[in-house]
Amino acid sequence: MKKVFVSGCYDILHAGHVQFFTEARALGDHLTVSFASTEVLWSHKHRRSSLPDEHKKALLESMTVVDHVVVGNGKVLGLDFLDHFKAIRPDVLAVTSDDNYETEKRRLCEETGAEYRVLAKSPPQFEPISTTEIVRFIRAPSEAPLRIDFAGGWLDVPKHSREDGYVVNCAISPAVTLKEWPYERCSGLGGSGAWAMLNGSDGVAAELNLGVGWQDPAVIFETGLCVWRSGQRPSLELKRDGQMLAGRLAIFWTGKPHDTPGLTDTKRDYQLIHTASEIARDAVIKNDITLLGKAVQHSYRAQLDEGMAELPAVDGALARKYCGGGWGGYAAYLFEDPSARDAFLKNKNSSAVEPYLR
Repeated sequence: MKKVFVSGCYDILHAGHVQFFTEARALGDHLTVSFASTEVLWSHKHRRSSLPDEHKKALLESMTVVDHVVVGNGKVLGLDFLDHFKAIRPDVLAVTSDDNYETEKRRLCEETGAEYRVLAKSPPQFEPISTTEIVRFIRAPSEAPLRIDFAGGWLDVPKHSREDGYVVNCAISPAVTLKEWPYERCSGLGGSGAWAMLNGSDGVAAELNLGVGWQDPAVIFETGLCVWRSGQRPSLELKRDGQMLAGRLAIFWTGKPHDTPGLTDTKRDYQLIHTASEIARDAVIKNDITLLGKAVQHSYRAQLDEGMAELPAVDGALARKYCGGGWGGYAAYLFEDPSARDAFLKNKNSSAVEPYLR
């Protein structure tokens, strides 16, 4: 009988593990699976096990492709299964091509006469997924707000960041889910950041990989009315609940979607954007909506200087600006009082939004 041995954490079992076990079992006549105990996971990986060891063992034993299951309790990093391996004396130690302990395992095979066999990454029967990805998906929110940016837009893009600059924004409701999305797409409200988070991804990394800034996932995760320091990564300086904005925010659909990544290197007045960010920060500190309106006016002027079309003027509005990168999508309107906003909402393509605090 040709005995095959595999080891791993197998903390959250998924179809990729089943495929690996099946391919390993095909190398011989008997397959032993060793998984790291709760103590080993904590000691070596610094994380809790997803299941008690006896439950995990029962799940592995229920697989028809697995003949024997042991629990690794050893203290040697990467070789917690060492005692079982020496007792069983398998003919083959099968590993994946990305095994982190190749040197230690090859040396063990040389000492015991076992064959060290690397299983190539064959085309998967299912879309690949890792334990880390599963954990992220489990932790992902079921709903998320979007956001309105008041000032400092583009200062969250690492290559355009300024040491003394700020980004001021607010999470807004209604919230979105993977199935309900009450907004237009490609709209300047941070939808791509929210979508990444709802799918269990690292929203900040996802946005930076697109070549844009981090402000969308940062405020969507944090919620509230926020002041961020400009820089390479999110750094929150100040947060309020946003109640000074309640009943005073609305968005207007311009009818044109936009592509923020395609606008990153457009020529624009970063000094004016920086000035707007300083005024907006002061407005949040003082809880002064009129001062915030002044900051938004500066942001809008920078957008007009960039070449964007003028937005409709509205009675009772303190200020207006394009959301996100502009050139389309939604425009944000900030009103003196709720009655002025209510009058604006009679216009086609206008919607009320409210500050969102989780």
